[in-house]
Amino acid sequence: MHLPSNSSPAPRVLHVSQPVDGGVARVVTDLVGAQRAAGMDVHLACPDGGTLARSAAPVPVHSWAAARSPGPGLRSEVRDLARVVDAVRPTLVHAHSAKAGLAARVAVRGRVPTVFQPHAWSFEAVDGSVALLARTWERHAARWTARTLCVSEAERDTGRRAGIAGSCSVVPNGIDPERFVPADARAARVRLLPPDLSADAPLVVCVGRLCRQKGQDVLLRAWAEVVAGLPGARLVLVGDGPDADALRERARGLGPVASASVTFAGAADDAAPWYQAADVVVLPSRWEGMALAPLEAMACARTVLLTDVDGARESLPVAHHAHALVPPEDPAALAGALTALLRDPPLRDCLGGRGRAHVLDHHDVRRTAAAVEAVYRELLGTAPTEHRECRTT
Repeated sequence: MHLPSNSSPAPRVLHVSQPVDGGVARVVTDLVGAQRAAGMDVHLACPDGGTLARSAAPVPVHSWAAARSPGPGLRSEVRDLARVVDAVRPTLVHAHSAKAGLAARVAVRGRVPTVFQPHAWSFEAVDGSVALLARTWERHAARWTARTLCVSEAERDTGRRAGIAGSCSVVPNGIDPERFVPADARAARVRLLPPDLSADAPLVVCVGRLCRQKGQDVLLRAWAEVVAGLPGARLVLVGDGPDADALRERARGLGPVASASVTFAGAADDAAPWYQAADVVVLPSRWEGMALAPLEAMACARTVLLTDVDGARESLPVAHHAHALVPPEDPAALAGALTALLRDPPLRDCLGGRGRAHVLDHHDVRRTAAAVEAVYRELLGTAPTEHRECRTT
């Protein structure tokens, strides 16, 4: 990013986020940190709890009590956020994910230039009338959105097919390549795995919130077939979430051999050691915008295997597509691809090295932050420079 010139004061940007953990929280943390380091006047509004509020420090954090999903408290949440906006007096609001995008755009209603970053569209997470309602809202909210910021061209195209109009920019996700670095896999396993688990066994790691979106249930359906072909293989699920109990029950139902090969590691403040320990990092998502975990794993020079959802192809080098992509919700294809990668160490080494080079060239968070700053500058070049008070009923 570029430091603001003396003749152009730094814009005051208020980021608004709910959720406060997982990939969205990491994106927001890295972005506000990079923007602050570049001299921008950055504030954050988010609920207490989770990792976001503490990891964003020393950026000023304004407490905003908001549930993860829309509900009866939405009207109060919008009023509270409007008060935060009026206290901060930003020149631009940047809302992250569906809930914050809903509350921020209702609170601000175009009085302040508002950037909305969906981080995967909400209507992909639901079906039937709820999906129709979500698409209808997004079409309506476009009138209060100065710019929709998508993390992949595929995410942009999904929005266009849903009838969401308005100006849109594509800025791919980025990660910190100085935090996610290659390391010796065996040494990482010795530190992470229980003593009764072999540090030399083939190891598959899945990092993500334990929820329907991330598809760990599909992975567990595939895992029995992987273990049948590679009896020593191990699977570690890193993360927590609403489906944790159901996934543990599903793992117990795989049979004694496959069940014993699955470990639930819980949430990790730092996923880098788990990437470094893995032979293959897998993310069997049902939908995404552009997932962070594969970028972080590739930065650690690890082979990744993804379902071919929005953002997956764009996050990978083209040469990886034949080895690293499978259809979503296809356990047989997932099992076959995992088994093939685990049986081919030279291929994994090649893919890992190319993956890190690709991330360094295309997905450095500083590159992402500079592209976001360019969007801000474009919007503020023709926008009012004074904050206008938000009034909500």
